[in-house]
Amino acid sequence: MSSPFQLVASDIDGTLIRTDGTLSKRTIEVLDALEVPFVVVTGRPVRWLRQLFDQMAAPVPAICANGAVIYDAERDEVLRADPLPVELLLDVAKRLREAVPDVALAVEVEDGRAFWYEEAWPVRWEGDGTSVRVLATPDELTSAPAVKLLARSAHHGPDEFFELVSRTLGELATPTHSSSSALVEISAAGVTKAAGLAWHCERYGIDKSKVIAFGDMPNDIPMLSWAGHGVAMSNAHPALKAVADEIGVSNDEDGVANYLAELYGL
Repeated sequence: MSSPFQLVASDIDGTLIRTDGTLSKRTIEVLDALEVPFVVVTGRPVRWLRQLFDQMAAPVPAICANGAVIYDAERDEVLRADPLPVELLLDVAKRLREAVPDVALAVEVEDGRAFWYEEAWPVRWEGDGTSVRVLATPDELTSAPAVKLLARSAHHGPDEFFELVSRTLGELATPTHSSSSALVEISAAGVTKAAGLAWHCERYGIDKSKVIAFGDMPNDIPMLSWAGHGVAMSNAHPALKAVADEIGVSNDEDGVANYLAELYGL
C-alpha cells in the first residue's frame, strides 16, 4: 500500500510503549518492517532512551527533552542542543519561587545525561554523585545550562499548575506538561517537539506535509499541529485530541503499530 508519508514520528510514553513500559512484539515487528524513517520525539532525556532501544531491533534517531536535544543513538552523539542559559535559568527560577511558594525544581544538564534536583523534590533516584544527584544549595540549580527545567507543586492540579507557570513566565521560556501530576517541563523560548522535529526533517529534506506523528499528552500538541497528519491515542489528554487530525486506539492496544501496519500494508 502506498502512503503519502515519508517519515513517522512518535512519542514514547503513553504512545509507542504500553503502560508497563514494554514494547509489544507486534510493535517491534511493525517498526522493523517500516520502509520509511522512524524517529522518536520525547520528553525523555538521553539517559532514559536505553530502556526503549534495548527492546528494539536497532536504535533510531531521537528528539529528546521536548525538542531541546537531537540525538544520534547509533553513534551516541548529540547533534544539536538548545539549553536554557544560566542567565535565563536564574530569572525563571526566581519568578517561579515567587509565584509558587511550594515549588520544587530540578534540571536536566549535560545535554540530558545528568539530572540534578533540590532536596524538596518529591521523587528520589539512586544517585551516583554525578549524573543523578541532590543539590547541596539552591544556587547550584542555576550553575550550568539546562536542556530542561522541571517544576513540581504539591498543592495544584496538573492543568492548573501548567496554567500558573505559563502566566508566570509569559514568553520568557516555553512550558509544557506530560504528566498526570503537577509537573511542568520548561524549555528555552521556542523549543518544542515541533521545532526539534522540523530541524531533523530539514536535515533530510523531508517536508512537514510528508510527516505523520503520534502522541498522547499536551507536550505533543506542537508536533501534531506541525505534522502533515497528527494522530492522538484514545488515551490522550483532551487538549491533544482537540488538535489531532485523527484519534487512534490506545497505547495498550498497540495503537501506533496497528495504524502503521494498515497505512503501509505491513
